[in-house]
Amino acid sequence: MNIFKQRRINLGNLMENNSIAYIFSGDKVMVSQDESYPFKVDKNFYYYTGIDREGMVLRLVKINDTLSEMIYALPYDEILAKWEGARLTFEEIKSISAVDRVSDVTNIYEDFSAIYRNYIRLSEDFKVYIDLYRYHHIQDEKAGIKFINTINKLYPNLKILDLLKFNTTLRIIKDEVEIENIKEAIKITNDGLKSIMATIKENISEKVVEGIFNLNLCKHNSSFSFNPILATGKNATILHYVDNNTITKEGELFLCDLGATYQNYKADISRTYPVNGKFSARQKEIYNLVLNAMKIVEANAKAGISLKELNQLVVDYYSENLPKINLNNNVFDYYFHSIGHQLGLDTHDLSFGADKKLEAGMVITNEPGLYIVDEGIGIRIEDDLLITEEGCINLSKDIIKEIDEIEEFFAKNNRYIKS
Repeated sequence: MNIFKQRRINLGNLMENNSIAYIFSGDKVMVSQDESYPFKVDKNFYYYTGIDREGMVLRLVKINDTLSEMIYALPYDEILAKWEGARLTFEEIKSISAVDRVSDVTNIYEDFSAIYRNYIRLSEDFKVYIDLYRYHHIQDEKAGIKFINTINKLYPNLKILDLLKFNTTLRIIKDEVEIENIKEAIKITNDGLKSIMATIKENISEKVVEGIFNLNLCKHNSSFSFNPILATGKNATILHYVDNNTITKEGELFLCDLGATYQNYKADISRTYPVNGKFSARQKEIYNLVLNAMKIVEANAKAGISLKELNQLVVDYYSENLPKINLNNNVFDYYFHSIGHQLGLDTHDLSFGADKKLEAGMVITNEPGLYIVDEGIGIRIEDDLLITEEGCINLSKDIIKEIDEIEEFFAKNNRYIKS
């Protein structure tokens, strides 16, 4: 069975009878005049359809335990095809998604009215599911919220339900296709990090390093999974530093937190390298603490433990060992984020929270760090882990992170290395 069809069936099984669900792909957002921001599809729409285009809506109707499907789309436009490229035809939409019926998106309101009139007799509690999630109260209304506001004015007795719990329930456990996509994104990321290691040297801009990684992405027809963090020296002590415009200096460390995208699935990898190819004694002390914390998490990550509990293992380890290298402040002065997050179609993927026990099939990040501002040292190392019943599989184990491996790579592949 088509994987997207199966995912829609799974969603339908969670929906109540006498209900309808709408999932919107999203619209282009204009910058000014005739220029728009690069379009990014709503990840829930992509998850259920496999389609990465704007102006579409997936509709699921569940009546008497029977699920029917429809995709609304913008019709083919010959003139637009000449100027910007062709939209998907309705037949192409059917082929990708395995949805049998496709209709012009302008029919969406009339069709809803017809469904409501026909089935309201079955239940006075006719329900409409929509994705109501907003990360921040100031963000613009999504297409789905605009739609639900309109039909709710027309039919004020509707029961509006949020799809977030259902979407999270389904997306938090990765199927085989998703895992393979994440693996491919990690493989592309590894290639890019090798290019970075061969490039880093004194007196180049962080932006050049970003460009080197981006060139590798272009070779793989990929893109950044999020705004990359490429931070030299003290910049690496800023958790979400994204300016990427500082010049490297001899003796600094260079922190890379980035990832590639494959079929909309993300990799999220962090590595920290010495600008001159050799770690100083002090840098090694701190780096090894972070690396050991990472290994503790990997050894304990499995179904039945929570991210909060894994994070506490790191806090306990740092609390015991930081004073041994003369870092005597509170541990949270040096380590001020958590150990990781869910990973998938979103870099910070849907989650029920850090208290939730991990389950087999989840993919999480493992990213301890230490940030010593007065020494200008920020170190973060991050891998992506697939949770199993017995433990975990490190999907990014092939991306080198041991000190001797890094120094050996620099010595063999980076012509800048000083003796």
